[in-house]
Amino acid sequence: MSKSLTTCVVMETDASLLDVELEQKQQEELYQQLLLQTMGKVQSESPLSKVICPQPGMCVKTSSVSDKKKVFLNICQSQAVPPPPHLSQQALVDLLESEDPTSYRVPMSLGEPHTEVDNSTQGCTVYDVVINDEFFQKCQKDGLFQQFLIAVSLEGLENKYNLELSRDTKVLKNRKFMGSIAEQNIRTKSKPIIQEIDSKQSDSFPSSAKRPEFSLLVEPPTGNAEHLIAEILLPGVISARALVLDLGEDRLVLNARLSLFHLDIFFPLLIDQENSAAQFNTNTQVLTVTMPVVSS
Repeated sequence: MSKSLTTCVVMETDASLLDVELEQKQQEELYQQLLLQTMGKVQSESPLSKVICPQPGMCVKTSSVSDKKKVFLNICQSQAVPPPPHLSQQALVDLLESEDPTSYRVPMSLGEPHTEVDNSTQGCTVYDVVINDEFFQKCQKDGLFQQFLIAVSLEGLENKYNLELSRDTKVLKNRKFMGSIAEQNIRTKSKPIIQEIDSKQSDSFPSSAKRPEFSLLVEPPTGNAEHLIAEILLPGVISARALVLDLGEDRLVLNARLSLFHLDIFFPLLIDQENSAAQFNTNTQVLTVTMPVVSS
């Protein structure tokens, strides 16, 4: 995910020796350093990914719309994949009836297609989909969640591999996977984009932290999305040094020192966190995060 960053240190100087232009220059230099770090100019101190061995879950049969050939989904489970935000059954019903059900995202790892042989000795294409193990168990116990999981898995594969899969699906009762389940390489927990908090203060953020006001903008507003822009209002925060920002491929987590704010949101689009940029405006106290959208 995002790379490990070094701490930016700004030396204290007699205010009488600094005019407005010099202060602005120092702020711009700080912003520039943060942006360069965000864009991967600083070496990472920890691996960005790790190999996991998914556990079997359930096998779903479907087909390719274009050629009607059989396709199987091995929906697997692993503790290494983070769970989605908590969602009750009524909240799921409301979500599915809303205008934008894609606003709720399920973290998953989508494996490369591999060819297997089914029970009829016919060749078929198989995709391995890995989700959080606790969320998988929740889906096993609730039919509506299971249908939702299958739907988002199909959509994820379609977006990643530019294909179209039939919604006429069947969960196989007598087998949990088709063929074999391969190891997958997944991104590890992201490192902070803005990291200037003392290690003693960054261990935990109490629940007293407030959820800040924010907006998400898509650029351009029509057509294919190229950038996702988050604007987060942080009244009371006077410096970027008070912020810790983590970016995932579909998630943003922000914490502010002294437990002022905590924000944890999922995006409706996949982003390129390695080339994302963050800038904090001390005048407006707004953090702007600009994230390139990964084209499907």
